[in-house]
Amino acid sequence: MASQRAESSFHDFLPTMAHKLGGEGLIGELCNGFNLLVDGDRGVITFDSLKRNSALLGLQDLSDDDLRCMLREGDFDGDGALNQMEFCVLMFRLSPELMEESEFLLEEALRKEF
Repeated sequence: MASQRAESSFHDFLPTMAHKLGGEGLIGELCNGFNLLVDGDRGVITFDSLKRNSALLGLQDLSDDDLRCMLREGDFDGDGALNQMEFCVLMFRLSPELMEESEFLLEEALRKEF
């Protein structure tokens, strides 16, 4: 019998944080999250710093492959690590509800402008 990986229960708190904190507050909290995971010597999130600090965010059960996949998903410049901007963009991309709301707000702003 093949072993099945337990599914994790994930709740997206980013939209709630956005509503409570506003745009600037949310970005500030994302920067705080980045600072929890950053490699102090390099100033970016590396695989080692993510693995070492992942428990702080409740990610201790993720496999090495999952952590590497997270890094690849957000690594736009291909350096194998996440800088602060890449991390923030990744957090937004991983929040479908926040992305939908952002798209709606953009459409509303464009409608009012034109």
